[in-house]
Amino acid sequence: MDAPASPPAPPALLPVTHLLYLHGFRSSPRSFKAQRLAAHLAARHPQVHWACPQLPASPAAAWARIETAVAGWPEATAAVVGSSLGGFYATRLAAQRGLRAVLINPAVDPARDLARHIGEHPAWHDPAERIFFRPEYVDELRQLATGALPHPERVLLIAATGDEVLDWREMVARYPGSRHHIVPGSDHALSDFDAHLPVLLAHLGLACGDLAKCRQAG
Repeated sequence: MDAPASPPAPPALLPVTHLLYLHGFRSSPRSFKAQRLAAHLAARHPQVHWACPQLPASPAAAWARIETAVAGWPEATAAVVGSSLGGFYATRLAAQRGLRAVLINPAVDPARDLARHIGEHPAWHDPAERIFFRPEYVDELRQLATGALPHPERVLLIAATGDEVLDWREMVARYPGSRHHIVPGSDHALSDFDAHLPVLLAHLGLACGDLAKCRQAG
């Protein structure tokens, strides 16, 4: 399946020293991708400051928590990785602060998509825990929407063509000028995350070499 060609890689930047991970709707810091990335950093790049806050269901409250998490971080060497709804938040953060970003199957228009999911939902990692998505949260998402990125070259999009929740083609169209790593097949959770870890790390200036070494670090 063909996709628009990505622009060439931007000039090398300083390695990341601070990294924020933003999980998706109904997810948590126990996300498989968050856990794998945290384990790799602890094993191979312990100097990197890691943050992965639990985001509230309210987008306004989630954004306030994100701003608190990165307060005082050095913009030249800070970055954000966001998955699904976390990718939407990461896009706003990248636009406002000029941070490098990796967006994994990001939600492009969550106000539209989540308007169909108002109500109570079980949390992914603890079904006994309930999340209530209120009608006013849709307006909060609209207020957080971001236009064109001022530095699209600092963004890496990882989009799976097999995403069963969101349309990868919409993701590609949303991020012109950014690097696109298109994954044939896979799924919304990017269950084969380990296979794409080297691409993610390279974007952050933390390349670890070959895939086998990346996997061993977990």
